[in-house]
Amino acid sequence: MEFTQSARSLEFKARVVDFMDTHIYPVNKRYLEIAHSDRRNDPEALAFIDDLRAQAKELGLWNLFFPHLRDDEPGTGLTNFEFAPIAEEMAKLPWASQVFNCNAPVTGNMELLGAAANEAQRKKWLRPLLEGDCYSCFAATEPEVASSDATNYQTTIVRDGDEYVVNGRKWFISLSMHPKCRFMILMGKTNPENPNRHKQHGVIIIPLDTPGVQILQDTTVMNAYHIGGHPEILLENVRVPAENLLGEPGEGFAIMQKRMGPGRIHYGMRCVGMAEVALGLLMSRAKERVAFGKHLHEHGSVANDIGRSRIEIDQARLLCMHTAKALDEKGVKGARKEIAMLKIVGTELLQNVSERALRVHGAMGVSNQTPLASLLGLGMHLSIADGPSEVHLPGIAKMELRNHDPADFQKFYDIPNRTRV
Repeated sequence: MEFTQSARSLEFKARVVDFMDTHIYPVNKRYLEIAHSDRRNDPEALAFIDDLRAQAKELGLWNLFFPHLRDDEPGTGLTNFEFAPIAEEMAKLPWASQVFNCNAPVTGNMELLGAAANEAQRKKWLRPLLEGDCYSCFAATEPEVASSDATNYQTTIVRDGDEYVVNGRKWFISLSMHPKCRFMILMGKTNPENPNRHKQHGVIIIPLDTPGVQILQDTTVMNAYHIGGHPEILLENVRVPAENLLGEPGEGFAIMQKRMGPGRIHYGMRCVGMAEVALGLLMSRAKERVAFGKHLHEHGSVANDIGRSRIEIDQARLLCMHTAKALDEKGVKGARKEIAMLKIVGTELLQNVSERALRVHGAMGVSNQTPLASLLGLGMHLSIADGPSEVHLPGIAKMELRNHDPADFQKFYDIPNRTRV
C-alpha cells in the first residue's frame, strides 16, 4: 500500500508545526498552571486559548480533521489519511488540538452531525461547532450499568407530543463544564420494547441550559481534574423539541457507530505523537545521566527500551496510515476491524513507551517536571474511553474467525497416514 502524503497534507503539517512552535509551546506553562488550579473553567483565565483559536482560524488551520465539509463551511476538507500526520504533530502537546478546532469530544460530535444530521440540524448545531462558536459534549456512559455494552443504557427518551422527555444519569461527560460548551449529544432508549437490543436507542441533542439538566459533581480522571471536567450529570424530566432527535427512533445504536469510528482513529493518531515525545525524553535522559560508570543508554536494558520503542512507534504509525486509508476508502463499517486494532495498538504504545521513559527518569519521571506521568495516565485512560480494549479484542477475533476457512490452510500440514496395514 502506498503511504506517500499529498503535497497539501505536507504543507498543512509544516504550517501546524510552525504555529505550535511560535504560538502554543510558549504558553504551555500558563495552560498547565490554569489546568491545575481552581480557575480551570474560568472563561477569563481561558481567554488566551480563544485568541489562539482565532489566529489559527484566520490562517486556515481549522477543522483539519473533518472530511465532510460543504462549500460554505469553514475548514480544509482533508481526508483521514492526510490528517493523520498532522494529528500526530498536534498531539505532541495534548491540549494543542483545541486551538485548531480538532479536539475531542467535539470532533466526534462534528463527525456524527456531519453523517446523521438533516439540513436544519446541520445548520443549527453543526455550523456553530465548525465555526468554533461553541463546544459540545457526548453523553453516553452511565454509572449504574456496564456501559462498554451500549445496549445496557437506561436513560429514557420518551415522545410526548412535539417534545421528547429525557430521564437518566450520565457520568464522565468530558468537556461539559467548559464555559464554551453549549449542548450535549445524548444516547438513550427510545424503543425499549423492541426485541432487537440494537434497535432500542435514540440519539438526541440537549442544550445544557435546558431545565432539568443538573451537573452533580465533577469527576477526576487518573486522580486529576481537567479543563472542561468529566462530571456526573442528572437529567430529570428534561424536555427538548422532537426535532432534536437525530435520525429516527431506534436508529441510535447505528448512528453512534458513525461517531465512534472516526473518534477512535484519532486516538491512534494522537498516541503516536505522544509516544514520540516520550521516546525523545527517554533518549535525552539516557544521554545525560551516568550510573555505574556508564551513560544510561550504554546499559543494555535502556538500549533495548529505546530500540523496542522505536519499533513499536513505527509499527503503530504504519497501522495508523493503513487504517486512515481504509476509513477513507471503505467508510466506518468497512474499516471497523482496522479502527479497533489501532485503538488498542495506539493506547498500548503510549503506555509502554511513556512507562519506559518514566522509569529511565527515576523519581523525576513521577513528578510534574516532565509530562511522562500524565502521558502514562492518558494512555491508560484512552484504553478505556470509547470502548475498552477488552471489548474490541473479541470483536476483532469474531471478524477474523468469520473470514477464516480451515481448508485454505490444510496445505501447510503434512499429515501422515496412520491407517494400519
